[in-house]
Amino acid sequence: MIPITSFAGKTVAVFGLGGSGLASCHALRAGGAEVIAADDGADRLAEAAKAGFVTADLRAVSWTNFFALVLAPGVPLTHPAPHWSVTKAREAGVEVIGDIELFCRERKRQAPDAPFVAITGTNGKSTTTALVAHLMRVAGYDAQMGGNIGTAILSLEPPRMGRVHVIEMSSFQIDLTPSIDPTVGILINVSEDHIDRHGTLANYAAVKERLVAGVQSRGTAIVGVDDDFSRASADRLERAGKRVVRISVKNPLSDGIYVERETIVRASGGARSEIAGIGGIGSLRGLHNAQNAACAAATALALGISPDVLQQGLRSFPGLAHRMEQVGRRGEVLFVNDSKGTNADAAAHALSSFPDIFWIAGGKPKAGGITSLTGYFPRIRKAYLIGEAAEEFAGTLGDQVPHEMSGTLDVAVAQAAADAEASGLKDAVVLLSPACASYDQYRNFEIRGARFRELVQALLGVEPAV
Repeated sequence: MIPITSFAGKTVAVFGLGGSGLASCHALRAGGAEVIAADDGADRLAEAAKAGFVTADLRAVSWTNFFALVLAPGVPLTHPAPHWSVTKAREAGVEVIGDIELFCRERKRQAPDAPFVAITGTNGKSTTTALVAHLMRVAGYDAQMGGNIGTAILSLEPPRMGRVHVIEMSSFQIDLTPSIDPTVGILINVSEDHIDRHGTLANYAAVKERLVAGVQSRGTAIVGVDDDFSRASADRLERAGKRVVRISVKNPLSDGIYVERETIVRASGGARSEIAGIGGIGSLRGLHNAQNAACAAATALALGISPDVLQQGLRSFPGLAHRMEQVGRRGEVLFVNDSKGTNADAAAHALSSFPDIFWIAGGKPKAGGITSLTGYFPRIRKAYLIGEAAEEFAGTLGDQVPHEMSGTLDVAVAQAAADAEASGLKDAVVLLSPACASYDQYRNFEIRGARFRELVQALLGVEPAV
């Protein structure tokens, strides 16, 4: 745990008592703050009370003595409308912040030079975060990984030299972190997502840019430049005097890091050097993972890791659960769990990685559906549609892609496995990449992915994928 001493002797309201919210309560109390815990859910209030925290309905108390409101990232800050607790705070002149802001203030107070890597992007941030943490461990660092992936940041060990915090950040978390100041900030890419929470794509992109704009004066901003929004961000950061490393997997760069024929290349001052190879690494398959690997490699180099250690770390990376996870193989058929592919753009990365796909898709649909994926339809031998999006997706697939209205994941896995095996194709892949949220049938994408893994491993003759 990271005690938050900068709020010692002050009263802080915490709204939203999920994992990060309750961790904030513990960290603030450990640092000497008085905590008032609140939530709209009775179960979470009971859990906080059991842990010894004062709980209250913040609508019925005076805000006069509150120094800050620590808001859970899932609670609306601006769109579609501010949550009532945000309105109360603003009316009382109380700042609204999140748990990563607490970390940033404590790091600045206790160990301002301790390495801190912050990662964002519409797609790829979890894989990039896990890969950076893995590379740092291979290099001998105590790598603390958390934030939007796995562990709440304040449940990690405190900042110090020799220890690096590798933190995935969603746009919701960036919005609540006004003083973010990483040693290395990574913006992988920007595409349409979370418009309901930010109002417009431009607003969403501006929030993402704040992470890399905040890098410390001697720090490094690493920016993917293969989309218009991120490319413009890189230009603005450079004009503002930031050290910018541009990343591309689509075009060679005269200054930056790019991927050419499965090789990560660094270009600077007219010179070009090959720094690592990613060919044959199953956990980094596909163009999207090449982008993730290039961003992680740039981070490793910025923190002084040698190319030899970098290459060793890339080759030993086990991959990320639910993101292009090779679950098993039966004969010639490979089963891949990409449950984290919760929008069309993410699913496109998975679809681009295989030539003969038996695709399981569907769930709670997002704006635009799968109309942007038509270019990948020739790769799909058959689709198996589940959840609320099944009818919509069937309409988009039409006569271009054979499809089944499977309804549920267990039916889809059985149908796809049988059809893939019967196809006789040498490189057949049963791919769960839903292009949808999971909330219609599963509480989160992890549970959906775990269920896929269970169903695959229960099939007769399935062996671990090598």
